[in-house]
Parts: sequence; C-alpha cells; structure tokens
Amino acid sequence: MSIPQSGQRRSPIIGIPPGEAVASFDKYDDAQAAVDALAAADFPVRNVSIVGADLKSVERITGRMSYGRAAAGGALSGAWLGLFFGLLLVIVAPQSGVVFVGAAVLIGAAFGMMFNVVTYTLRRRRRDFSSIAQIVASSYAVVVETELANKARNILGGSAAETPDEQGPSLYL
Repeated sequence: MSIPQSGQRRSPIIGIPPGEAVASFDKYDDAQAAVDALAAADFPVRNVSIVGADLKSVERITGRMSYGRAAAGGALSGAWLGLFFGLLLVIVAPQSGVVFVGAAVLIGAAFGMMFNVVTYTLRRRRRDFSSIAQIVASSYAVVVETELANKARNILGGSAAETPDEQGPSLYL
C-alpha cells in the first residue's frame, strides 16, 4: 500500500470504485493515456480509476511440448537459480571465487532439467503443449468521483475519448 503525500494512510479499496464513467476505451493503453491527460491538466488523479469490464481468460498456445523443450526450459530456470545461489555464496564467502559460481550454475541447470523432465513425463498425456495465459478485459472505463466528473469530461473533451453517453448505457448509475 502506498502512503499519500499528505502523510495520511488510505485504506485499501475493495470492490468497484464509486463514481461516474467519464470515458470508455477498447484498449487499456488508451485509458492510460486519458488518465495521463487528466494528470497533465492538474486533475486530482487520486480520484480516478480504470475499470476493466467483461473479463476473459485467453490462453495462447506457444508450441508443442516435447522432452527436449522440457529439458531446455528446466535447464534454463535451474541455471538462473544456480547463478543466484553462486553469487550469494561469493558475497558471503569472497574467497570461494568464480569457480563456485560456475559449479552452482551447472548443478542448478542439471536439477532444473531433471525436475522439468520428470514433471513433463507425469503430465504428458494431459497437456502436450506449452502456452501463456492471461486475463484481458473487453473494455476499460475511466471512472471519476461524481463531484469531479464534469471537470474530467471537459478535460477529456478535446481528446478522442468516447463518453458513456455516446456509447450507450453507462456501467455506473
């Protein structure tokens, strides 16, 4: 949780923020640009939220999984872990030297490879592909506290922001 500049702590916001949707966008970057425009106009952005609507889970398939891919991925992640522990050892005991870092990287890569190959073997028939999953929204609304909504609409009026009235029914009543 961040501490506001006034020194008072704010309680975490749970749920949909109160206020009015002053603009709606198809892309998150456009909603972010609208908030940037409000900030550039010295608008109190503490009273602004970006709310995503119609969340969807998207899983993009990156390729077919094989023993070679499982081994390579495991070796790479294990090598990073080995590098971390090797550097930590050099910090704690400087006399250990670079040889220990190299050994830690190789040992980490071997254990990572072994672990990933065993995991792939156990799950092979249930999931023979690799993928990246993410949650995305269909639209993003810039929501402002009710008493500041008209000021925000005036500031965003010069931009390409689409207000809820032009779009149809508002997300917030």
